[in-house]
Amino acid sequence: MEDKRNIQIIEWEHLDKKKFYVFGVAMTMMIRVSVYPFTLIRTRLQVQKGRSLYHGTFDAFIKILRADGVTGLYRGFLVNTFTLISGQCYVTTYELTRKFVADYSQSNTVKSLVAGGSASLVAQSITVPIDVVSQHLMMQRKGEKMGRFQVRGNPEGQGVVAFGQTKDIIRQILRADGLRGFYRGYVASLLTYIPNSAVWWPFYHFYAGAVSPSIPEQLSSLCPSECPHIVFQAISGPLAAATASILTNPMDVIRTRVQVEGKNSIILTFRQLMAEEGPWGLMKGLSARIISATPSTIVIVVGYESLKKLSLRPELVDSRHW
Repeated sequence: MEDKRNIQIIEWEHLDKKKFYVFGVAMTMMIRVSVYPFTLIRTRLQVQKGRSLYHGTFDAFIKILRADGVTGLYRGFLVNTFTLISGQCYVTTYELTRKFVADYSQSNTVKSLVAGGSASLVAQSITVPIDVVSQHLMMQRKGEKMGRFQVRGNPEGQGVVAFGQTKDIIRQILRADGLRGFYRGYVASLLTYIPNSAVWWPFYHFYAGAVSPSIPEQLSSLCPSECPHIVFQAISGPLAAATASILTNPMDVIRTRVQVEGKNSIILTFRQLMAEEGPWGLMKGLSARIISATPSTIVIVVGYESLKKLSLRPELVDSRHW
């Protein structure tokens, strides 16, 4: 008799692809709406010098809300929605790479590591130009200038709205750096997100106690056999995200500074950060990153696993436990 605590991973060949993509786009948009304010706060915390503007995540949230209202927490959001494309490319690459690696190794850890890193490589190649523009929009605030570029506004300090701001930022990037300005920080992004993604997936399956056909991982055996799989997965996602965030946050701080401040060298940026703020500077924005990652990862994991179950081919529906 099959032990219900063993979580069977739903692979690419088990899915109805049409359902998978339609439900996936809707789910991704809902997630982005819910976590974007914390992404903006994390970016500002990482770029500021010391504690010149904000003293932490909550302080930044209150100050932005007071200065700019709710819309201030969503600066650059419309541009950022274009990353929906990279999101779909990410999951497709991840699932197809798992299928490919399975021909050479049945280890779930190996499949997750290779697929996670490969998916991030493809996604970042699409995401970086969008990130560069949206991050500069995130830096727009009343008063002191934070980033390299400032959107032209009216005398009251209000910038032109929506895509008018985006066009202004794009023009300024082109004038200052040319087309390659949109890929500023590309290497730093790869050095941040490839390890993050490659680490997240193995830790997620490890914490969840997911199994591959030949290699069981039995963390889930510590819990009652009737405990729903979705509970294991909802807890495992944030644990994996926190683990990956701690390991990769130093590179994330450097990546953000390279992109927003227009720096050309990862090494020089690292040296400057260490000289100005010491080792603790490499952990800036970590709490905001984990806070934003926790609810978002729960939603992502529950949504993604539910999406895969809802997208199962009809003949396989009864073979997977919830």
